[in-house]
Amino acid sequence: MKKPLTLLAVALLCVSCAPAASTTPAESASSTPTASAPVSLSANSGPQAPGGTAPATLGITWDQTSKDKAVEVAEKAMADFARPAVEEKQWANDLARWLTPQATADYSAVDPANIPANRVTGAATLTVDEANGYGVTAAVPTNAGTYTLQLLRTGKDSLWKVDRLTPPTS
Repeated sequence: MKKPLTLLAVALLCVSCAPAASTTPAESASSTPTASAPVSLSANSGPQAPGGTAPATLGITWDQTSKDKAVEVAEKAMADFARPAVEEKQWANDLARWLTPQATADYSAVDPANIPANRVTGAATLTVDEANGYGVTAAVPTNAGTYTLQLLRTGKDSLWKVDRLTPPTS
């Protein structure tokens, strides 16, 4: 027991005697900053996001099939979510099939008894950003108000997954 304490005391003594690093920046010969690497260019040697515009969807464009599938997933996910009377484990397992891995982890601790909605009352409507083929927002009406769902996909042929369910604001 004495040996570890002795070693600890010696280590602390050495650290306390060591000179402190200078926190004052060294003077530079030039006041103009220089780039440490060349400017990154995109395809065809053009600047990235010229004029501050968003990049293209990288091959994922919106079509009616994509929209229909997103609406279907939003409605089914909300239907599985809005079941406050279902046992917690069953509720979590049923909902997980519609969720991203992160959302599955986030919603695993939710007690369904605390969810005010118990049924979907209408069709989901999408808010589509035509420049973003990877994500969409869906509004799903329930008997407790309209929930907003964020859906994501990793590719054109990938399944839509719900990343977030946001309750009504009122």
